[in-house]
Amino acid sequence: AALGTFILWFGWYGFNVGSTLAASDPNQLGLVAVNTTLAAAIGSIAAMGFQYLRTGKWDLGFVLNGSLAGLVGITAGCASVTPVGALVIGGLSGVLVVLAVGFVEMIKIDDAVGAFAVHGVSGAVGTIMIGVVGSSALGAPSLLDGGTMSTLITQTIGVVGVIVWVSITSFIMFGALKAADLLRVHAE
Repeated sequence: AALGTFILWFGWYGFNVGSTLAASDPNQLGLVAVNTTLAAAIGSIAAMGFQYLRTGKWDLGFVLNGSLAGLVGITAGCASVTPVGALVIGGLSGVLVVLAVGFVEMIKIDDAVGAFAVHGVSGAVGTIMIGVVGSSALGAPSLLDGGTMSTLITQTIGVVGVIVWVSITSFIMFGALKAADLLRVHAE
């Protein structure tokens, strides 16, 4: 699990830095790499610390999922926030992954690796947080950078749109699988 997480973390540089639209600007490439690193590192530390405060035990699974939560959280805004914003997004994602895993388990949904907590929750929160910690100098005026609610509202509408789309298409797909008796593996 640890090796897989580190491979994902390494690959994230190709994903975030490699997909930077202004690939000819080494300053922006550097910023994206730094933000990616900071968010993953603080996500790991935040998840580890928060889980320890809750249970009194260290949990490697949350250390690993915290780093992934930080990576997912920063992906939407990796070129639009400062390193301090990356720390905020990564730290928040690390704490929320712990809470989201607990919530998913509490409502008895089978998500053995915390995929919804890492990707769904951290992705949504990271996207919305651009409107809170984005940088005007980087093209994302935010509430904490003297901007208006415009970016926050736009990001929230985008996240809600994705939630609606995924809910409808998932309902159709899983309904069809259930109707065809293909949703669950037969005991034999």
